[in-house]
Amino acid sequence: MKTPIQKTMEWVWKQRESTNSKDAILTFDAVYQYLSNDGLEKEKEVIETAFLEGRILRPLDSEQWYNETFNTK
Repeated sequence: MKTPIQKTMEWVWKQRESTNSKDAILTFDAVYQYLSNDGLEKEKEVIETAFLEGRILRPLDSEQWYNETFNTK
């Protein structure tokens, strides 16, 4: 199962490979680099924190915990 960041990185890479524009390739490279350096690490932290909080907050049902953790709109 791929994470949202991994899916986004895959999409960015496909877009990069499908263009001939030098400027677009440089932009896609920059986005890919940012996602691989910062995005994956941040996503890992969020997943690990969610896992640990989920173990601590067992009294909440899983749907309530998910909504409070991830539905931040």
